[in-house]
Amino acid sequence: MPTPVTRTAPAKINLYLHITGKRQDGYHELDSLVAFADFGDVITVEDSNKKGLSLSLTGPFADQLSTDNDNLVLRAARLLADHTGVAANAHITLEKKLPIASGIGGGSADAAATLRALMDFWAITSTDDDRQNNLSPDTLNAIGLALGADVPVCLQSRPVFMGGIGEHLDPAPKLPPIWLVLVNPGVEVSTPAVFQARQKAHGETFSKPARFFEHPRDAAHFADILHTRDNDLMDSAIKIAPVIGKVLSTLATQNDALLTRMSGSGATCFALFATEKQAKKAAKTLQTSHPDWWVQAAQLLNTPFQN
Repeated sequence: MPTPVTRTAPAKINLYLHITGKRQDGYHELDSLVAFADFGDVITVEDSNKKGLSLSLTGPFADQLSTDNDNLVLRAARLLADHTGVAANAHITLEKKLPIASGIGGGSADAAATLRALMDFWAITSTDDDRQNNLSPDTLNAIGLALGADVPVCLQSRPVFMGGIGEHLDPAPKLPPIWLVLVNPGVEVSTPAVFQARQKAHGETFSKPARFFEHPRDAAHFADILHTRDNDLMDSAIKIAPVIGKVLSTLATQNDALLTRMSGSGATCFALFATEKQAKKAAKTLQTSHPDWWVQAAQLLNTPFQN
């Protein structure tokens, strides 16, 4: 009987997000510096008592998801089995710690963690070409992209520049030790609705890519670099959900906050801090003053999770 495999699905943070163009098929192209927090959902894969795939949900946000065949975790498992010829037998447990539809890649991170866990559980080897029980990195990324634009970057789970519609990934400069506080006000924001609102407000006006190559000296220097960049979806998301503006202004008042910004298409926002002590103090203050908000202190990762 195979040993159970557990993988973490870390929260994805868009440190900046520029919309750089629009393709003929309607998809928007972007330029974003993406990093990951040392906090997220948890995927566990184990042997099932019956043939086929099954899914259980636990955690504080489990009741907002369904275990039907449309669940991204099950879709990821089926696609991996189809591409490798492995019998799709496993029981998957998703511990849902991240808010739903929150701009921090929860579903995409879950799909990526499922792919990584099942490759170990089903003894699928990563090789340069695709053979029985083997999978090339390019094919794995193609599977990820078929599941969603953010899945390839979540397979990396390390700081990268993301371009195209999410399929072009390039290494980012090494980031300094830095902490953040994540805040979600408990509202779901539709990504298509945010893009539609931006289209209505800005038409075909786009931003330039804003990649940088210097290694930030420390947290303050890194925040200074990010201050000259933006999240192009933030204003449109605030129009749809004004509470996002309240979250951002509240984060900005926290002592020692170096930068406040929305991640992805919202509604989760973050503030950057130089130390763990500063971040945890701010998180405690916010949890006390806004008990209806989801608040989490975390550290940004410079290397992918090993578990």
